[in-house]
Amino acid sequence: MSKGGGSLCQVKQLPCHGISLCRLQASGQPLHNLSPHTHPYRVNQVAPALRRRPSGAAASRCGSMECEPSKTGQLGSSSRTVLVTGGGGYFGFRLGRALAAQGMSVILLDINKPSWEIPDEALFYQSDIRDYSSLYNICDGVDCVFHSASYGMSGPEQLRKEQVESINVGGTNNVINCKERSIPRLVYTSTTNAVFAGEPIEDGDEASVPCVAPAVHIDHYSRTKAIAEQMVLSANGCSLNGGVMRTCVLRPCGIYGPGERRHLHRVNVERRFFSFRFGDRRARMNWVHVDNLVLAHTLAAEALTMKKSCVASGQAYFINDGLSVNLFVWLTPLQFERLGYSRPLINLPVSLVYSAILVEYLHIFLRPVIDVPLLFTRSEQVRNIAVSHTFKIDKARRELGYCPKSYNLADCVEQYLKSRQAHSGSAG
Repeated sequence: MSKGGGSLCQVKQLPCHGISLCRLQASGQPLHNLSPHTHPYRVNQVAPALRRRPSGAAASRCGSMECEPSKTGQLGSSSRTVLVTGGGGYFGFRLGRALAAQGMSVILLDINKPSWEIPDEALFYQSDIRDYSSLYNICDGVDCVFHSASYGMSGPEQLRKEQVESINVGGTNNVINCKERSIPRLVYTSTTNAVFAGEPIEDGDEASVPCVAPAVHIDHYSRTKAIAEQMVLSANGCSLNGGVMRTCVLRPCGIYGPGERRHLHRVNVERRFFSFRFGDRRARMNWVHVDNLVLAHTLAAEALTMKKSCVASGQAYFINDGLSVNLFVWLTPLQFERLGYSRPLINLPVSLVYSAILVEYLHIFLRPVIDVPLLFTRSEQVRNIAVSHTFKIDKARRELGYCPKSYNLADCVEQYLKSRQAHSGSAG
């Protein structure tokens, strides 16, 4: 298999086991024809001698499903240098910052620079995950990779299929191929979208809810994330020089938290799109606070070590706050109370909301001539908002010791509004 990745119809063999990856035939140029924009450079210098905190074990496994929030979850001495792909994004940066605070030597990799100050204990490389040679060089001495880089989750970028495919599938292929660096652990940030294609799911778990077949997904992001997830899981057990690679997959839902912009700052909320309800009035979904997601990743990495009997090896886990909510009710502190919008009084049928399909096509075909705003895509409107999809986290509690802390959206609203006002003031 080419180190440069490949299109969905080209990447057919997994790195170790020769398993057919995907029968999906997708158009689009191969990855080796893409022009990667790779600009690796050092932003922060690693301290000459990093001070490491005493070894911190992962949280002990919960004897009950209703356990106290985890207070540990540090990687401890089992990790020396860790790489976070997507380290310039909201979650990737928060994860890297938390690892640096634990005394880890952290490498953040992203094609975009972080908007926040990089910790002294971290390095940032601006590089394209699709450039294997650059990634290979950066992985020198890395003990664990947290692969959170992805593209095409929402908005217009969802429709850029070639780019979505090349990053989500080709980039993951490159990360796996860095096993040549004998990196023993890989934690992949997947998504609940890998198993959700629009049909209701109530309290699904890892045993009862399989990945959706590629042809069934209605959006390319979910399709490619599901494929990448299977690549990572199938790479578990690959032979390394002196050991084997251990991999696991985490499936978070929507992320919220201080400074989060993608979900809290929905342009459509500002345009009062949510003045209408649509779909099932009782539809429920899960959310995860960014700090709980960071905790889950550190616990998962620790659970790939011999110290934890490699309990997470080859496993997938749903990750959320342990609660299910109705989106319109959940948004009340932000939309209806603080922004002063009226509560939705009209319930639209899902069939009407499917007009998003027309908007998608108008956006695609008229883009060279006129900019047609893409308010929502089919995936965002119908699947993720109008249909219940909730998942249990019992497996993560039991095997990882994951005990999420209790958070509330209202806790993040004040900071969100302040940042919104500051942004508006600077723009003016």
